[in-house]
Amino acid sequence: MKPKVSIVVPIYNVAPYLERCLDSLTSQTLEELEIIAVNDGSTDGSGELLDRYAAKDKRIVAIHQPNGGVSAARNRGIRSATADYIGFVDPDDWTEREMYAELYHTALAERADIVMCTYIREFGTHGKEKRFPLPEKVSYENEEVQAKLLRRLVGPLQDEIASPEYLDAWGTVWSKLYKTSLIRDHQVEFIDLHVVGTNEDSLFNIHAVYHARKFVFLNKPYYHYWRVNSGSVTSGYKPDLKDKWFELYGFIERFVEEKRLPPEFRQALNNRICLNTLGLGLNTISAGNKAPALTKLRRLRGILNDGRIRQSFKQFESASCSVIWRLFYGCARFRWALGFYCMLLAIDWLRRTVK
Repeated sequence: MKPKVSIVVPIYNVAPYLERCLDSLTSQTLEELEIIAVNDGSTDGSGELLDRYAAKDKRIVAIHQPNGGVSAARNRGIRSATADYIGFVDPDDWTEREMYAELYHTALAERADIVMCTYIREFGTHGKEKRFPLPEKVSYENEEVQAKLLRRLVGPLQDEIASPEYLDAWGTVWSKLYKTSLIRDHQVEFIDLHVVGTNEDSLFNIHAVYHARKFVFLNKPYYHYWRVNSGSVTSGYKPDLKDKWFELYGFIERFVEEKRLPPEFRQALNNRICLNTLGLGLNTISAGNKAPALTKLRRLRGILNDGRIRQSFKQFESASCSVIWRLFYGCARFRWALGFYCMLLAIDWLRRTVK
C-alpha cells in the first residue's frame, strides 16, 4: 500500500531521545506512513537503535550515510520519499498521535500545498506553548501567500516587530506538511548549515512558499520541540554565527532581487537583521561560550558596531514594540554594550525558567 505521508527524520548522535521520537511516529493515528530515518554517521548507537525499530516496523526506512549534516540528511530523505506529502521531524522532538492525520486530511480537504500547526517548547521541567494570535484555522490563497506569508518569512513589518520572539516561528519545517510535488517540481532543497549557521528551515520555506498556491494554518500544538539537548543543531555556542547569518541574509537578498519582489520585502529583511541581534547576543552569552564576561562584552560590542547592523538600525522602526523591547533594541541601536549584555542575561533567564 502506498503511504499517504513520508516523514523525514535526520539522525545524528541522539540515542537518548530517538526512541521517544520514533514511538510518537509509529503510534500515529494515520497509519499509512513512510518514516524515512536517515542516520547521518552517528557514533553513539543511534544507527543500531534505528535498525532495531526498522526490523519491527516495516514503515521505517532506515538509511545510513556518512556524516554530511542535517541538511544533507533531509535532502536525502526528500529524494527517497514516495508519498504525496512530506513532513519533517527532528530526532529529539516528538509529535501528538493525531498530528499527521490532522495535517493530511486538512491538506486534502483544503487542496493545500502546505499545512502548518503550532508547537510546544519543551524544557525538561515544563513545556510552553508557542501561542499564535490567530483564529483556529486560517487559509491563505494565491497572492495572499506571498503578501502575507512569504514576506513574513523574509522578515517582520510594523506591528509584527513588537513580537521579536515570533521572528522565525513561521519558518520551522517540522511544524508543516508539504505537497511532495511542490518540493520536487521546484527543486526546493536545504542549504548546508556550515554555510548559513542556522535558519536553513526559513530559507527552505521561503522557496517553498513562493511556489505555493494555498497555505493553511491550524492553531493547534501538535508538535513538541525539545529545547534541552545541548547537542542539537539549534543549541550550543556558535563562534562564527554572525558571519554565517550574513551569508543567510545574502541568500535572502538575492532571492528578493531575482524574484523582483516589492520594496517592503527589503525593509522586512532589514528588520530581520535588527531583530537578529537578539539571537546573536544570546549566542554570545550562552553557557556553551566559556569565555570570561569581559570577553563576551567585547564581542557584543563588536556585533553592535558592525557596519551592516548599524546601517539597518538607522531604518529600524521600534514604535510598535513594548517598552522593554524598545529599551533592548535601543541599547543595540545606540551601541550600549553593557546595557545590551544585562538585558540579554535577563531575557535568557526568563525564557528558561518562567513557566
